[in-house]
Amino acid sequence: MKLMLPLDKDGVPYDEGSERASSVEDYKVTCIQFIKDISSDYLAWVDYYKLPEDEDKKRRTQIHAIVERTNDWIAKIATTIKGVDVVMNDGIQKMAESTAGYPFQIGVFVNNTSGYTIAKPGMIDINIKSVGKEGMKTKLGWHQKDKRFLISSTAPVTIDESNIPDGDFDLLDLHLKMDAQKCQLRDVVSFTVVVMETRDGQEYERRGKTTIIHMG
Repeated sequence: MKLMLPLDKDGVPYDEGSERASSVEDYKVTCIQFIKDISSDYLAWVDYYKLPEDEDKKRRTQIHAIVERTNDWIAKIATTIKGVDVVMNDGIQKMAESTAGYPFQIGVFVNNTSGYTIAKPGMIDINIKSVGKEGMKTKLGWHQKDKRFLISSTAPVTIDESNIPDGDFDLLDLHLKMDAQKCQLRDVVSFTVVVMETRDGQEYERRGKTTIIHMG
């Protein structure tokens, strides 16, 4: 059974926030509770999978950690309705990814940190590393047919796709550049990269890895 991933909520105008909450602080309280509530749905999926004990515990621990960290970011880092949305949806993406688990190794790093990161506005280096299981290779995939990365941000950002190799690698170790020159301090950017595990050029598995950046 496929796990349903959250919808892309890019492009929500700032003024829509006024219809959802009377203040940013009120909206934070609502979204913090929502993250707690929806985590039970993802934990229920873990139940459904009937995993070995170690893997079951690993996924539950990750989901609980995401709830705690995401809600801390909502409370302390987001400053606008849009910012709260970016952090909240980032947490939902991460919970979905942890629920599905990782059959092969993927790491996405900003300033040598993964998951919840900090960077200065400007050109930001993103390091993607991946290793397939024995006999398998990995390559960077596409989030959608016409969109390589899922990006949600409080300011315009782009990831340079001009030098992405198309091959499969025993050890994938890519450095990509994010143009965040239009960002200011306290902006937040969430992005998801998709990595595919392949054998003889055929895709076997694909997984997303979501990272959030606090411009600080």
